[in-house]
Amino acid sequence: MPQQLIRVGHSPDPDDAFMFYALANDKIPTGNLKFTHELQDIETLNRRAMRGELEVSAVSIHAYAHLLDQYALLPSGCSMGDNYGPMVVARDAITLDDLKKVKIAVPGTLTTAFLTLKLAIGDFEYEVVPFDEILARVEDRTYDAGLIIHEGQLTFQNQGLKLIVDLGVWWQQRTGLPLPLGGNVVRKDLGAETIREVSRLLKMSIQYSLDHRREALEHALQYARDMDIGLADQFVGMYVNEWTLDYGERGRTAVARLLTEAHAAGIIPAAVNVEFVE
Repeated sequence: MPQQLIRVGHSPDPDDAFMFYALANDKIPTGNLKFTHELQDIETLNRRAMRGELEVSAVSIHAYAHLLDQYALLPSGCSMGDNYGPMVVARDAITLDDLKKVKIAVPGTLTTAFLTLKLAIGDFEYEVVPFDEILARVEDRTYDAGLIIHEGQLTFQNQGLKLIVDLGVWWQQRTGLPLPLGGNVVRKDLGAETIREVSRLLKMSIQYSLDHRREALEHALQYARDMDIGLADQFVGMYVNEWTLDYGERGRTAVARLLTEAHAAGIIPAAVNVEFVE
């Protein structure tokens, strides 16, 4: 059979690099599917998914609410914050209530971080800034506060910044559930057989990295800004774990709860019937 090209979009950060290591480096047989990888920040991937550009993509769970006609959620590949998640940081110690009165740098309006902050404080003034520039822009006081994702969650103190709220902690205290941040989606027009095979291979890739952790970590380290292997290992462990192999019942409940609350708050336009590939 001729090879079928599957373009995979994911973020240039250590957890995604770790997750896709086996697929990107021919560590597992992929049959007649040929995977190519396109690395871009999550907000760019969210926007590309809105246009249906890639066969498989990492997306924010917030963005998934807008993609239901074209994409289904794969059962593996999620990033779940279990009592941790995106953070708001600032130079000065301010309260959660103060955040409604200041301008916040955010990594994108389709990110789950943005959705969760809106659930936490309602409307606020913001400006979209590339995720890897937010810490510096808060440090130099271009912005009063910054909504940070990825490894900035472990390194913000190095720039003299203070934690105002960890949205994963806020969500867990509110719901008792982990915060589902991102997932992998697959385009429905690939057909049931190809979708099942993509799902199987992605899970194999994640399992391979968990089984060959040091090898996969050394690969992921290329994408770890200002991190040594110990910190990269800690970060990867936060977001590639048993949740990533399969959402499980609690993880699926968390996705449904987040999107139900987002709809009730008027953040997403319609109720979402979450559709997982089985």
